[in-house]
Order: sequence, then C-alpha cells, then structure tokens
Amino acid sequence: MRFPKNVFSVRQNVNNPLFVPNDGGRTPLSMLISQGAKINTNLPVIIFGIVTLITGVVLSSVPLVNIFIMKNLRLWNGSISYHYWQRPGVTRLTKVYIFNVTNPEKFLAGEKPKLVEVGPFVYREDMEKVNIKFHDNHTVTYQHKKILHFVPELSVDKNVRITTPNIPLLTISTQSKYLHFVAAKAISVALTLMGKQDMFVSLTADELVFGYDDRLVSLAHRFYPRNRRPLEKMGLLNGRNGMLTEYATMHTGHTGMDKFGYFDKLNGLDHLPHWDGEPCRNLEASEGSFFPPRDITHDDVVYIYDKDLCRKLPLVYRKPVEKDGIGADLYTIAEDAYGPPNENNSCYDHVYYQSRRGLQNISPCQYGAPVYISNPHFFQSDTELLDAVEGLEPNQEQHETFFKIQPTLGVPLEGQVRVQLNLLVEQAPHIIATKDFRDFVFPIMWLEEGVSELTPPIRRWIYLATVFAPTALPILSYGMIIFGTFVLIYVFVRTYKNFFFSDEPTASELLELGRRSLRRGSHLIGNVQQRALHSRERHSLLPSIDPTSPPDVVANALSGHQHQHHQHNNNHIVHNHNLLHGYHHLYLQPKDQSLLSEDNTPA
Repeated sequence: MRFPKNVFSVRQNVNNPLFVPNDGGRTPLSMLISQGAKINTNLPVIIFGIVTLITGVVLSSVPLVNIFIMKNLRLWNGSISYHYWQRPGVTRLTKVYIFNVTNPEKFLAGEKPKLVEVGPFVYREDMEKVNIKFHDNHTVTYQHKKILHFVPELSVDKNVRITTPNIPLLTISTQSKYLHFVAAKAISVALTLMGKQDMFVSLTADELVFGYDDRLVSLAHRFYPRNRRPLEKMGLLNGRNGMLTEYATMHTGHTGMDKFGYFDKLNGLDHLPHWDGEPCRNLEASEGSFFPPRDITHDDVVYIYDKDLCRKLPLVYRKPVEKDGIGADLYTIAEDAYGPPNENNSCYDHVYYQSRRGLQNISPCQYGAPVYISNPHFFQSDTELLDAVEGLEPNQEQHETFFKIQPTLGVPLEGQVRVQLNLLVEQAPHIIATKDFRDFVFPIMWLEEGVSELTPPIRRWIYLATVFAPTALPILSYGMIIFGTFVLIYVFVRTYKNFFFSDEPTASELLELGRRSLRRGSHLIGNVQQRALHSRERHSLLPSIDPTSPPDVVANALSGHQHQHHQHNNNHIVHNHNLLHGYHHLYLQPKDQSLLSEDNTPA
C-alpha cells in the first residue's frame, strides 16, 4: 500500500537539522549560528546595537573634546576665541586711587607726609582690536582701540580737589642733578623767569588722570628730542584713551600652545627697546586675553605685559581654585617681581639709583620722569619705604596682583593688575625752586585694572568645554557601549529562545504529531483487517448447491461467491485508506491555520 507524496509537509532532508541525529558534536548554539535562526527579522535592531557599540568605543577612545577645544581655541578668523579676543564684550574696569597730601608745608619742613587715599575713580573700558592682519607664520598683528568712560555710580566725585606733588617740576629738578653745572644753572634761571613754581598742586582726579595744561610739559613737548618728547598735557593715564599707537604681533597657537597668546613682536621689534640687558628686553608675555594652558605646558609661571610699565610681570601658580563653578588656577605676582634680591631685575635700574626691595624703575618709558612702580601701599616692599610715610596700610587681598586662569583653555576667568606709581625725588642744590624738597620716594597713586566677571555667553562656552563635556562624554560613551552590548545580547537570547523554546508548534513537534498519527493509522488498518477477516469468516459460507448439479454450474456459483467476497473486502480497505489519508492531512499541514486552536497548537 502506497501513500500520496503530499502526506508529509515536513520532509526528511540531510540539510534539515531536525532530522540529523545529534551525536554530541553539534550544540544548539552551533545549530543556531549555522542556520541563521530567523536573524533577518531582527536585522535593524542588530545594526542599531552594533552602531551604538562602535560609536561608544570611538567616543571613549578619541579625545573629541580636546580636538574641539584646540580647533576653537587657536586664533584664526572665525573661531570662538577670535570673537572673544577681537571684541571681548566683558566689563573691564580701571579703578584709580590717588593719595592726597594733607600736610604739604610740614613735609617741606621735615615731617613725614600724611597721605589719605581718595577713590576709587572708576572708568569702564570699551576695548576692541583693530587693523587685524594674520600672517603665514601663524601670528597676527593688531592695534588696540580703548575708550574709557567714567562710571559715577561706582566712583567718588571726580571733581574733588586733591593735593599732590608737582610732577613736572620735580622731574626737571631731579634730572638736573645729573647734568653739567652750566646746564643745571640754565634750568634754574629758566624756572625763576617763569615765576613761582609750587612744589605741590591742587588738581581734580580727572585732570591728574587724563591730563592738564602745564607750562613745563608744553615746553618739553616742543623742544625735547622725539624719542623723549612727552604729550602736550600732563596726565598719568593720558596715553590710554583712544587709538593706541603701539601695534603688536602675537602667536595664534597653531605652532604650539607653549607661546599661545604671547607677543612675537612689538612695533616690529622682537625685544623691548627701553632696556639694555636680558631678561628685561624679553617680550614673551601675554597682553591679558590668553595665556599658554597649564594643562599642556605644565609651567608654573606665566607673564603679562603692561604698556605703561614697559615690562612684563611674572605670575606664579599658587593653588587650584573655582570661579562660577569652573575650575581655575590661581596665579599671583612673584614676591620678588620688583627690585632685589631678584638679580633678573637689575637690568631695570640705572647707575644713579639705589636698589630697594619692591621698587622698580620705569623712567625710560615715562619720558625720562623718575617714576617707579611697586605694589599698592608698598605691599611686599622694603619696610623703609612704608615707614617714611603715614596713612598706608598694605593688605594682600586688596593690593596683590592676581589672575584666575582656566588651565585647559588658558583663558582668565578673573584678573586684576594692581600697580602703584611713585615719584623718586632727589634734592637738586642748583634748583632754587626745589631746594627744600629732600630725597624721597613719594607715592602718587595706584590703580587696579582687570575683569571681575565674564559675559554669560563666554562663561557658558567655557563651562561646556571644561566642565560639562569632560563629564558628560565619558558617561555617554560608556553608556552607549553598555547599551549596544545589551541590545546585541538581548537579540541573541530572544532569537535563541524563539528557535528552541517557542510556544508555537515547531517542525519537530509537528513531526512527532505525524509519527503518532502514523501509529494510529497502523492501528486502524489492523482493526479494519481484523474486521474484514471476521466478516469473511462470518460471510464466507458457500451457497446452497444441489449435489446433483453439473460440475460447471457448481464452479460458476463458487466463482460468483468469491468475487462478491473480494469486492466487499476491497471496499472496506479503500474506505479505511481514505480515512487514514484525511487523518494524516489533518495533523501534518501546520500552515493551515484553520486547523489550529486559539493557542496555536493543533486542534
């Protein structure tokens, strides 16, 4: 008996792992990998997991934050640092404090001068860099344009009268001491002909800072050599307002960050012309916008240049601090920045000056006037300077120069340069007008200039670059690695379960159902055959034959009876075969969803 070929919907095949005997050499995992295990249905999820994993590995391996910072920190037209540098937009304040002499007559009689600090007189500085030109050697040349605006709400009355030494007169008398006797006498006669000259003058703060008319200064402006010719008016900060004649060239950082923000040249010179020796002539210093990042250079000393001082000041790293939630390095001026015992300061002095700790000569860039600088109130200076006057009280918090510099960017978050201007007066015996003025270092004024707060956009950019990104990027990268790995593991486990432990009938389950149906079919066939045998036994009686009938009649009767019996058995067999075929078709066609119950198992 043969069954139709379509009885089995799952055929035995050597390529089908369900029919391959498991000899222990192939594991379910190898079967899963070799057969694909319906991975195509999870392909988008797998791609997403792989991309997420690779992205996380790249973010954790490549210093993208540093690359972004360096790209925008180097100075070039269009970078973030360029916009901050060209026109900072920060509020730069210059605060001026002037010493009022309350006992000028008694001082001339031999007493200590009694000084009263008057101020602050606050000026807001609107600054931008103009005439900018980039060069092929990765430097940029520019000029400063500064406009100072008086801020009355932060200041005392600028029209208050202040008594201060007559700087032009005392300057000429001091310089005459080192001239030939004939020249000194000529100066004395000229001063006498000009009328009485007071050794102390009464001026407003605005006049003293931005200039007032003085006959001696006007004459010097007309007749002095060009390299020593002062401005038409006498003013301590007269050259700070408007377009500055000085043009500078600085490094942009493309050739290295060790000189980033430092000058390359000033007025076309690669040195400071006011001084004769090194390191005083060296001009590698910042103008205050950028410094070499300490995270890269690892240097504990940076330098800042001040035009009015004609020199650079050393700033020494002290400790890490924080400003507005941003980490910074605190730098303060070196204790030996002015005068001895620092031998590097000896090139600032001249042969007629007796060196004193905390006091530094800057007369070459003050048109020869004997102007000396120090910390305000003689902070960290020789005690003799402080003891010679009354009214000065040095205080580190108020009188020390400091900067808070972000170590990754080299951008100052806060900084104040505090400098005191002093007039060195020496008695000139040939000058009648100043013969009563003894040798003295007279404090004139001190000023504080710098930035206390950054603008919100600049502060946000610095915060994102130095605080948020270094914290968020590792979290993001490792999170993506973990998430991508989890996605791949989840897809693998889910596919593995679907292949081996699915609730839906698998091919192996259907095969087992088929085998059971075959056994039931065989059992049915056996029953049919038994019933056929019983029927044959019960219905196989020979028909009544007359013994006297001829032989051929008896043979025909037996033949008809046998034919009828065989036909009856065949009808039973065909009927049972059709039942078996339908039974197999019912259990071995899993694609016919109508034969499955609601829980996806064969009905």
